[in-house]
Amino acid sequence: MSAETPDYKSTLNLPKTEFPMRAGLPKREPDWLARWEKIGVYDRLREKQGRPDFVLHDGPPYANGHLHIGHALNKTIKDMIVRSHQMMGHDSRYVPGWDCHGLPIEWKIEEQYRAKGRDKDDVPIVDFRQECRKFAEGWVDIQREEFKRLGITGNWADPYLTMNFHAEAVIAEEFMKFLMNGTLYQGSKPVMWSPVEETALAEAEVEYHDKESFTVWVKFKVVAPADHKLSGAQVVIWTTTPWTMPSNKAVVYGEGISYGLYKVTDTPEECWANVGDTYLLADNLAADVFKRARLGEDQYTRVGDVTAQDMAGIGLAHPLAGAEGANGEWDDIRDFRAADFVTDTEGTGFVHCAPSHGMEEYELYRGLGMLEQVITYNVMDDGTFRPDLPFFGGKAILRNKPKNGSWEGDANAAVISKLAEVGGLLARGKIKHSYPHSWRSKAPVIYRNTPQWFAAIDRKIDDGQGTHGDTIRERALTSIDELVQWTPKTGRNRLHSMIESRPDWVLSRQRAWGVPLTCFTKKGALPTDADFLLRNPDVNARIAAAFEEEGADAWYVEGAKERFLGDSVNPDDYDQVFDILDVWFDSGSTHAFVLRDRPDGTPDGIADVYMEGTDQHRGWFHSSMLQACGTKGRAPYRNVVTHGFTLDEKGAKMSKSLGNTIVPEEVIKQYGADILRLWVAQTDYTADQRIGPEILKGVADSYRRLRNTMRYMLGSLADFSEADRVDPAEMPELERWVLHRLAELDKVVKDGYRAFDFQGVFSTVFNFATVDLSAFYFDIRKDALYCDGDTLRRRAARTVLDLLFHRLTTWLAPVLVFTMEEVWLERFPGDDSSVHLVDMPDTPTDWLNPDLATKWAAIRRARRVVTAALEVQRTDKVIGASLEAAPVVHVADAEALEALKSVSFDDLCITSGIVLTADPAPAEAFRLPEVEGVGVVFERAEGEKCQRCWKILPDVGQHAHPNVCGRCDSALG
Repeated sequence: MSAETPDYKSTLNLPKTEFPMRAGLPKREPDWLARWEKIGVYDRLREKQGRPDFVLHDGPPYANGHLHIGHALNKTIKDMIVRSHQMMGHDSRYVPGWDCHGLPIEWKIEEQYRAKGRDKDDVPIVDFRQECRKFAEGWVDIQREEFKRLGITGNWADPYLTMNFHAEAVIAEEFMKFLMNGTLYQGSKPVMWSPVEETALAEAEVEYHDKESFTVWVKFKVVAPADHKLSGAQVVIWTTTPWTMPSNKAVVYGEGISYGLYKVTDTPEECWANVGDTYLLADNLAADVFKRARLGEDQYTRVGDVTAQDMAGIGLAHPLAGAEGANGEWDDIRDFRAADFVTDTEGTGFVHCAPSHGMEEYELYRGLGMLEQVITYNVMDDGTFRPDLPFFGGKAILRNKPKNGSWEGDANAAVISKLAEVGGLLARGKIKHSYPHSWRSKAPVIYRNTPQWFAAIDRKIDDGQGTHGDTIRERALTSIDELVQWTPKTGRNRLHSMIESRPDWVLSRQRAWGVPLTCFTKKGALPTDADFLLRNPDVNARIAAAFEEEGADAWYVEGAKERFLGDSVNPDDYDQVFDILDVWFDSGSTHAFVLRDRPDGTPDGIADVYMEGTDQHRGWFHSSMLQACGTKGRAPYRNVVTHGFTLDEKGAKMSKSLGNTIVPEEVIKQYGADILRLWVAQTDYTADQRIGPEILKGVADSYRRLRNTMRYMLGSLADFSEADRVDPAEMPELERWVLHRLAELDKVVKDGYRAFDFQGVFSTVFNFATVDLSAFYFDIRKDALYCDGDTLRRRAARTVLDLLFHRLTTWLAPVLVFTMEEVWLERFPGDDSSVHLVDMPDTPTDWLNPDLATKWAAIRRARRVVTAALEVQRTDKVIGASLEAAPVVHVADAEALEALKSVSFDDLCITSGIVLTADPAPAEAFRLPEVEGVGVVFERAEGEKCQRCWKILPDVGQHAHPNVCGRCDSALG
């Protein structure tokens, strides 16, 4: 620049914004949270009238610990659902809730007692329950603040708690509907039982882990006349639960299986088989059984076929029958019959039956009407054998705490030892297999027959709500297929198969902290008697009223039975039930006291969305379905959205012992909550997703790119006013193309939000912002925005930027709640201003212009060839910037050439000049294989460099203002 040339920088329309490139989210986000609370954003949204309802019902987490990454994923997805629907015109309400009853909390209090040497049974039950309540209250307060820090909107001032008095009253009322409609019954059947926690468990309370189990091959002698084909033979069974052998009542076989008699001809040392023994085995499994018994192929021989007809009508002797000291415990002949669940894929082809400890065996003998003959009560609540059981009394199936990582008690070893002593063992070993464990104590569980309370899911309900079926199962399956939409679709199949095959619902738990089963049984009556259960509306009403006033503790105070029964019946004739309800019944009932009863619920008590992890197909989705189908005749939800589990970067399950856990609090401290939210939006939550340091770095990089886009718009929109606005019809084609893209995206974004596809929404908006805007439109229009005077082109560009601003901020606000608030307030400051108080704007469909879009797609293809050609020159240091170039572009297609000539193609390519020609491209022309018919020959721009816009043009220096081009001279005035 010569000495007399003015400094034109101050004459440029340079961006003006105080929006920082460095976000500083960890420090700044709490200020926005405080601001939203101060101006009451959630409550102000409720004041908007005439909007259709949209309610996501919160699946309650347990109030017993700090949040983990799964909580963060779950609540963030919910928040994006709620916020997006609110901004699309709904009254989108969200009442957060907590599950406060049950074993997770009770277990914590018991741990505290054990640490102090106290015994829970020595504490009055109401006092114990109050300690559980206080513990839950403390964690509700902690978790509430942790959820709020994630930017989760909702009615935090008035959440729902399953331990609130009204909630406990409604849970009791919902249970009493089962009592009154005949689906409640008491039965004795095998249920999953935790000896460590001394309670029944539901499938949803169980997780599966590998466990090493003892496995034994046991001999049962055939009891048949001396002339019977099988007389003297022994049936061999295989089991992985030796502790169930004292409860054996039968052995079953498969009618379609090929069986044979096998005779032992020789034995090695240390073998439990004897020469001359004859064993009855499935042919497909015989070789494996003899191998386990350490017999070689030359030490046994098959001596005959055995048919189902041969086995019919004979009995078996228990291996402990007649044992000295057994006191006749096992002397009864064991039943021997066919069953359809026997296979010859593993074991021996025979199944040992202890119907007290296995559902298939239980169902078999229930169907035969023989339960009284085969049910035993050998195992106590704590998993020990009854004290008077010969040989094994007091032996424990499991320890009450693990030793060297094993929960194994002394029962299995004792049983195996005794079987070996009496000659009942053929082989033994160990097997590692997937086995059910309590997800709270992490201890293995057992199947144990105990008296429990059940909801019959196939019993006809005459309640006037049979539109979708007469039984709970029918209503649930109809709801799944006809009333509920599933995201992803596989959720439907999973829940359908579970409901289709599930047994009756075990409602009772043998614990203290929860809502009791508010019912009474008649003394002396049998569970099968019609008057066994008291069904009295007046009694039910007194219970509900007391719970509403005092909570469920009212059930446990002295004189409760007399109070509730009143003068309806003689209290001396009835027993009060003290089991508590399965906590899944609590959470399954939430639709009644949240959706139905609250003013911010729904008119019909049905939620628009339930959204939880995939494990809730057997948990909350499942129990809510069963509960609602039993009390209101249909599912309590219209949509079910499911997310997967969160794994580490390598796809491994997170574990504290592995040191690969990601804690939300730590992510927020390092990056801010918006980065965690952005990770959620970028992942396919419907499958298992991964997170870790490198993944978070990538998320932060995407965030910076997006933040840069927003900063560019803010800077360019400084001082924009309505006087600058240009009607779309008057805009240049480039701006009208951007409007076309906005109209396209508006549908994609809103449809995506309605479909809960946040990954699709964000990737669409992000690609638009970084590819269409930052790398194309912004790059091209920077020159006009900076250097033009008050031109139509500049005003049109700023109008488009304003339209972009309102859409990008609102489209992204459900995801980046803090950042979009910061962006919004930079333009629209004010005490009551918030992006979260506005809706996504309607985008006119007449902005759509497919013909223009087709034309500009061709223009962009040609531009790509030019920019690639110039990049070669820049890499070779022939030029430093594209404005030094004025290339010749050879275009073979006449229509494409006309399209390029109709626009300022040099501006689009950010060159100082350009020559468009139909002449064939010379051999040296630059080409891109994917863009046919376009060749570029590099030429330098001719003229002088404009000291204001830096274009190299022939007319520089020929105007009133020195060293500038005509455009800049005009802008300077």
